[in-house]
Amino acid sequence: MTTTASNAEAVLLPDLGEDIEEADVLQIYVGVGDLIAIEQPIVEIETEKATLDLPSPVAGIVNEIHVSTGDTIRPGDPVLSVVSQDQASAPTPPAPQTTEPEPEPIVIPDAADLPDPDEPPSSSAANIDKPDPTPTEPEPVPDGRDHPAPILHVPPAARPPLVEGDLDSRPVFASPSVRRFAREIGVDIRTVPGSGPGGRIDIEDIKRHAREAPVQAADPGHSTRSPGPLPDFSEFGSFERVPLTRLRRTIKRNMSASWHEIPHVTLFHTADVTELEQVRRDYRERAEEAGGRLTITAILLKITAAALKAHPHVNSSIDAENDELVLKHYVHLGVAVDTPRGLVVPVIRDVDSKNIIEISVELTDISERARSGDLGLQDFRGSSFTVTNLGGMGTGHFTPIIHHPNTAILGIGRAERRPVWSEPLDVWEPRSILPMSFTFDHRVMDGADGARFMTWIADVIRQPLVLALGS
Repeated sequence: MTTTASNAEAVLLPDLGEDIEEADVLQIYVGVGDLIAIEQPIVEIETEKATLDLPSPVAGIVNEIHVSTGDTIRPGDPVLSVVSQDQASAPTPPAPQTTEPEPEPIVIPDAADLPDPDEPPSSSAANIDKPDPTPTEPEPVPDGRDHPAPILHVPPAARPPLVEGDLDSRPVFASPSVRRFAREIGVDIRTVPGSGPGGRIDIEDIKRHAREAPVQAADPGHSTRSPGPLPDFSEFGSFERVPLTRLRRTIKRNMSASWHEIPHVTLFHTADVTELEQVRRDYRERAEEAGGRLTITAILLKITAAALKAHPHVNSSIDAENDELVLKHYVHLGVAVDTPRGLVVPVIRDVDSKNIIEISVELTDISERARSGDLGLQDFRGSSFTVTNLGGMGTGHFTPIIHHPNTAILGIGRAERRPVWSEPLDVWEPRSILPMSFTFDHRVMDGADGARFMTWIADVIRQPLVLALGS
């Protein structure tokens, strides 16, 4: 919230959380002249993760509304301006008169508009460019008073090229969300020319720079290139273009950044879930009485939480800029949920401190609210590890992509009945075998680390009574 020259306070769109760069205005609840209170909803917005009401951080009378229904706004953009009731009733004082004219802004033209120094000027240009015969006025003598500096606008094409040795000392004018976006797609923001006032960098500048030059990844010797323009599909037959939804655009951006930045390794494993399935059936009614559905996923969340406590380096994030591993003492599990809008990853918190019945109730609730679009932004924040289950779609092994800023993700497939040789009985017997896929960040873990984590989970799945179900 900022204060304008007219003493009206501008209510700005706040930071909306991880990976959320913009929002659409769905509905405006107030009008100019309305009296509003603190925490009163003023607009309804939709992000790629949730639909929510924006509360007012200030009380007063709406002086001006800066957005319209359907607008796309970003954190820091003004939504409306508010004045206090006293200011609204007081007469506006006249603006102070000034005897000195405002200095004219200096505008440096684009390089494309400047004349070629090697080309002789045309006759018309020569007439225009003739120097004024009147003598130039002398520079004003300083009079000790402060004068406003002229506004200097330098188009990108006219700015001097960046010199590699100047990067460390060059100031970067960009918001935290723009800096984060540059890091996610592997762009050194210090090399990006800004198109805003004073060279300020926005997301469009980052995208333009990424398209025009190879994106330098964390390894200076590695670069990625765009696959190039699409062919003319009309040569091959009829087609149509369907705009990506906001959620799909976010998935595209986040998955691309994760794939290009993180060196993925996926290990495949299987686990015998015959006894685990019997436990699920035994406790199913108890979970239903509590308001949940006891699924394999709910039980595996509990097992995964125990595995993360036993292998704390998996429950981490990597700070590549400072060469540090952030070990988290909490276990908040993101659960991938398929919804009509696309894939979302809400978070169940403190899974290590909850029993399986409690987890089943929370998983049921958060999955239903995710599919109906009733989750808030806080429901998507703070995951330390992710679990995704495609078993319901008949999938076996697959290669899940890590959900940044996590360093690993566990994929669950569909269990199948298979004949397994029993050493004690010396016979083949039918067992339920669960396929598992574990993708991890190779900067944090080696193959042996991933194998030990998977083996630990598989061993506990084979003997699920090791876990305390709780009362």
